[in-house]
Amino acid sequence: MSRVLPIGLLALAGFASGSGMRILDPLLPSVAVDLGVSVARTSALIAAFMLPYGIGQVILGPLGDRLGKLRVVCAALLLYGACVLACAGAPSFATLVAVRAASGLFAGAVIPLLLAHLGDVVPYEERQGTIGRFLTGMVMAQMLTGPASGVIGEQAGWRSSFLVLGVLAVGIGALLLRHFGVALWHIPTSAAARTPGLVAYLALLSRPAGRWLLISAFFDGLCLFGGAFPFVGAFVIQEFGLRSGFAGLVVACFGLGAFVYTRLARGLVRRFGEKRLLFGGGVGLAVFLGALAAAPNWQAAAAAQFVMGLLFYMFHGVLQARATEAMPEARGTAVSAFALSLFLGQTVGSIAFAAVLSAIGYREGFAAAAIGVALLSIYARRGLR
Repeated sequence: MSRVLPIGLLALAGFASGSGMRILDPLLPSVAVDLGVSVARTSALIAAFMLPYGIGQVILGPLGDRLGKLRVVCAALLLYGACVLACAGAPSFATLVAVRAASGLFAGAVIPLLLAHLGDVVPYEERQGTIGRFLTGMVMAQMLTGPASGVIGEQAGWRSSFLVLGVLAVGIGALLLRHFGVALWHIPTSAAARTPGLVAYLALLSRPAGRWLLISAFFDGLCLFGGAFPFVGAFVIQEFGLRSGFAGLVVACFGLGAFVYTRLARGLVRRFGEKRLLFGGGVGLAVFLGALAAAPNWQAAAAAQFVMGLLFYMFHGVLQARATEAMPEARGTAVSAFALSLFLGQTVGSIAFAAVLSAIGYREGFAAAAIGVALLSIYARRGLR
């Protein structure tokens, strides 16, 4: 299988793509000073990456089905790397926003289409364990990119962080090209390759399993990706007086729990099955969001973060695996639709959760998220077939 499925190399591609989301976290003040803008204005660089990443799924999934998933991934990864290198040389803030947006669009092709590729080549009973191993790259990007980017930026300037990531992305793209070789030039002959993307999306929505998947993904993004999770760092800073660097370590405990999941995913699926894994992970998330809301100190918050990292991927991992099987004849479209629904939920959740925090506070907001996740778990379990 190693010759057919180089999971470590695919995980590296996921790492490079995922790093684009986190590279700017510690660099915004440096970018603001160098380019003569306010720190508040540099937030446009975050949106410039995320919006094309999410909205681009509308075309990227069908493009992968039509032209070949691995071919699109390799091209996108090379173009993504080139755009990241262009970020390193951007002469103005406007130019940086533009090339950052282009890098987000190309990065958006990598993880969804690689998940769809795994759906093509891995039997379903082995798929969630394999996806867990693949997600190691994404998880490590979430954990390591911010601190590493901060260290590089502090020592050599913010442009050096982009330079390192750009070289890494281009190098991984070249390795993928070398590994898959002539297989990349195989043109798909499935019905999906001949079906317009919009028709494929409508076909997914016409299926009860497809609607269940997209609704679950939307509320997953609303309650967690855009709701509770992004505000944990601000919570521990405000409630427990932590410095931002130490608060980052508390947040990183989530990544440690997620990493544990990537090592245990295969055994967890075999032992508990998808339905119990989905429901147990969701209910457990609700319980530990409640524990986070009641945390008496930062140590308790860090422990809750670690457990939630494991539980989240137990829940989310089942949804991801089902996304690869929702429409086997057009997996790229199905997984991209899942990613788009997750992104839309994340966008709505970030706005809604910010409003909730302003109205009732962090602890009450986490408690509200816990209730939402509990209800989502019940819905997801009842709809799982």
